[in-house]
Amino acid sequence: MAIAETTTGGVLCELIRCPICRGDLELTEQGWQCQNVVCGEIHATVDGVPILLNERNSVFEAATFLDRQPTFFKPRGRVRALFSDWLPTIDRNVAARRVLSRLREMLLEDCLQPTVLVLGGGILGEGMEVMAREQRVDLIETDVSLGPRTRVICDAHDLPFADACFDAVIVQATLEHVVDPVECVAEIERVLKPNGLVYADTPFMQQVHGREYDFTRFTRLGHRRLFRNFAEVESGISVGPGTALAWSLRYFLLSFCRSRAARGIASGLARLAFSWLKTFDRHLAGKPGACDAASAFYFLGRKTNAALSDRDLIAGYRGGF
Repeated sequence: MAIAETTTGGVLCELIRCPICRGDLELTEQGWQCQNVVCGEIHATVDGVPILLNERNSVFEAATFLDRQPTFFKPRGRVRALFSDWLPTIDRNVAARRVLSRLREMLLEDCLQPTVLVLGGGILGEGMEVMAREQRVDLIETDVSLGPRTRVICDAHDLPFADACFDAVIVQATLEHVVDPVECVAEIERVLKPNGLVYADTPFMQQVHGREYDFTRFTRLGHRRLFRNFAEVESGISVGPGTALAWSLRYFLLSFCRSRAARGIASGLARLAFSWLKTFDRHLAGKPGACDAASAFYFLGRKTNAALSDRDLIAGYRGGF
């Protein structure tokens, strides 16, 4: 496989494959061309970033990125962005930094230079600074948005990577935005090495926050079943009931708005009025009853050949009595 001096980088060039047939790719003047003679697909690049999409199985098209049209993240005006950055947030992730630190230590115990796939990694996720600062970890950040950290544009339903090539996969605030989460988790399993690690953080009680790209929510048990082919290292509440209540109150106010300007004002007022509710989350995260009311759950697990049975899944319920 040819290795070129692009933003793709040497390690990534060895990992990427055609998302349609998983054949080897070679960089040509036209783009990344599949070396499978039956396929022969040419995948374009934008600003040096490969666009590796199987358009037959994706809601996204390469032309969208070539035209630099926004997908998930819509552009904000300068004044609105400054105002938004000044306002307090209504949510707090009480687990991400600690769990990602643990993941980093586990990875470095397993190998000297781990390679980690990040799905939805166009911008730095909650607590991801602990991974980004670690020079011994090679992060391959992918997204369906051309963000500041995007190294590959791809759809998680057809990951354009070789089998068993990653030491870990991080999928944070992403699985709610894919059409088929089960198919995406199967792809995660495929690209993970034996005994590879996964860290997922996915909402349960949150209103629509990705417009047309928002599909699914998971209870704690539903989230665990999604990763039933993984042995649990730890799991729990990442965003608690206080944030869930703040989100509901904010969206209650937004329900009355009919214009973008009105929504911006209502959203700002909600953040000022209800941001204090998130302070309860750190205390409530360890309470069993909070599992029935949390905003989001995390799962840290290791790939295994023994699937969790549904009887064992149900036996692990923690919540109200």
